Amino acid sequence: MSGEMVFSRTRLKRARYAVAAVFCVHGAVTGSFATRIPWIADHTGVGAGQLGLALAFPAIGASVAMPLAGAVSHRLGARTALRGLLVLWTLSLTLPALAPNMPALCAALFVYGATAGMSDVAMNALGVEVENRLDKSIMSGLHGMWSAGALIGSAAGTLAAHLGSDARLHHALAAAALTVLGLVACRGVLDLRSAPDAQAPPRFALPPRSALVIGAIGFCAVFAEGASLDWSAVYLRDVLDTSPGLAAASTTAFALTMAVARLAGDRVIDRFGPVRTVRVGGVAATAGGLLVVSAPGPVLALSGFALIGLGVAVVVPLAFAAAGRSGPSPSQAIAGVATITYTSGLIAPSAIGAVADATSLVVSFGVVTALAFGLVVGAGVLRGAGRAPDRDRGGVSPSPATAVKD
Repeated sequence: MSGEMVFSRTRLKRARYAVAAVFCVHGAVTGSFATRIPWIADHTGVGAGQLGLALAFPAIGASVAMPLAGAVSHRLGARTALRGLLVLWTLSLTLPALAPNMPALCAALFVYGATAGMSDVAMNALGVEVENRLDKSIMSGLHGMWSAGALIGSAAGTLAAHLGSDARLHHALAAAALTVLGLVACRGVLDLRSAPDAQAPPRFALPPRSALVIGAIGFCAVFAEGASLDWSAVYLRDVLDTSPGLAAASTTAFALTMAVARLAGDRVIDRFGPVRTVRVGGVAATAGGLLVVSAPGPVLALSGFALIGLGVAVVVPLAFAAAGRSGPSPSQAIAGVATITYTSGLIAPSAIGAVADATSLVVSFGVVTALAFGLVVGAGVLRGAGRAPDRDRGGVSPSPATAVKD
């Protein structure tokens, strides 16, 4: 291997670690916000119904703004775009706690979601590009770093809440620290720029058809994820009559299983391929759903929720990877898949509640089980998430539509 090749591989590895750090920072913002929602609700004086409405605005903002990310990256270059969008995202953490009333809170959460979505698309597009050049799966690990960041942010937020700190101060300090960490991390990412003759992507465009098909698989996984995170504790408490502490443990088991599975998922994907991995994961998630709906006691139900987390963990990273290789405009395709998955995460909790009101929570998780089985049936659409066999094994060949600027 030539000296230039060694340098390039080292640089790509550094870019991988830098993108992983960006994912961790992104997740930490989410974790920091989530733990202080009760404080924000009390501060703004909103009730449960109003809070539920307000919490829809991050997904609305993300869905509206994500299609812009491709145009921003095309104009500014990947590194500059990610740096600017990530700073906007970390600083937006301060906005919800400053809102004095319901309209201001909705506006703050719209901005919060918009910056989250655009930075999400930019960092996933860079992650896919690094994965292509390294010729090895890294997207699952990157999303595992996001989960780790969310756990770190939520742990710090839990401590701040326990100490009774003002969320405005907590979020200001967290935003400052995460902004600095994000800027440092962005220094190491690849500076990809569109070729001079490349056509700029439209500011707003419908997702390509390929993204819709891939997004359908992501929809199933995120629906199962959102339903389990938000309703597992309620299920154990109301259906199986468990203690509050044991009910809360179901959420922890699910989140930890997902984080561990994502961090370990790249080796499994490289060994068995994306399609087989998702099919086996779909079988695990389906079995988990069946355990949940048939469990006579909490132990089997806890095992079922853990299996659902294990089964759906790598689907979204692979959906982003497949979208990034599905056409000439990776950012547009990734934005399309991200929009679908954000929508799934938005409607899952309320859909589970609506079905439970009409029937029962057991029937609601029967729906989750059916969607988990959809992963088994539809895994083939993620075939494009695998490693590109015609890539230079040294990882130095840039994509035709991009150039690397040192």
